[in-house]
Amino acid sequence: MATLPKVLLWTRTDLPGAETVVLDDRRGLVARGTQLAVDPIPYQARYELIADDNWQAARLDVSCEGAGWMRTIRMQRATGRWRATTGEQGDLDAALVAAGQRRVGFPGIEDASRLERALDVDLGGSPLTNTLVIRRLGLLNATPDRPYNVLAAWVLLPSLEIIAAEHTYTPLGGNRVRYESDGFSADMTVDDAGYVIDYPGLAKRGQP
Repeated sequence: MATLPKVLLWTRTDLPGAETVVLDDRRGLVARGTQLAVDPIPYQARYELIADDNWQAARLDVSCEGAGWMRTIRMQRATGRWRATTGEQGDLDAALVAAGQRRVGFPGIEDASRLERALDVDLGGSPLTNTLVIRRLGLLNATPDRPYNVLAAWVLLPSLEIIAAEHTYTPLGGNRVRYESDGFSADMTVDDAGYVIDYPGLAKRGQP
């Protein structure tokens, strides 16, 4: 496995947790990351994300693990279609019920055709995946206050359920981008390469 030249670290501000990722963005994106979080139960998620030279998502592998359970998913996009392969060991639902939490959906998506327009993936709780849209659409150089609507393959954690989700990104100027989805809104501050520095209500970037 090749080494990667950059590393980023975010601390969650909505709950105890963090994300660290090593990456290479010289031609598209190759990124390997780890998320730690405690909601709805403690879990660790490891992922590898690949985007092509146009910053369109090409593959996402995720393994999510907690006490007594593990789920995995591999998403690949080819010829305009997404395919998802899933796996499960143990029983996530049993762990959730034991912790007084509600059950979650199965990993993957029943009808992958709903993702045919999706060029982006959105990994739940991850500031990194916002960069795909920002770079793909050139939002840091775009006219301010013009909204861009995108369809993303939203991967929920810890369930690894995939949802076809409508997101809106609006460049605000000054390295700020507004994200909106399903009534939620946040004005993100990003660096000159499009990586999140501050995502209000989710995470802030720090030094690893």
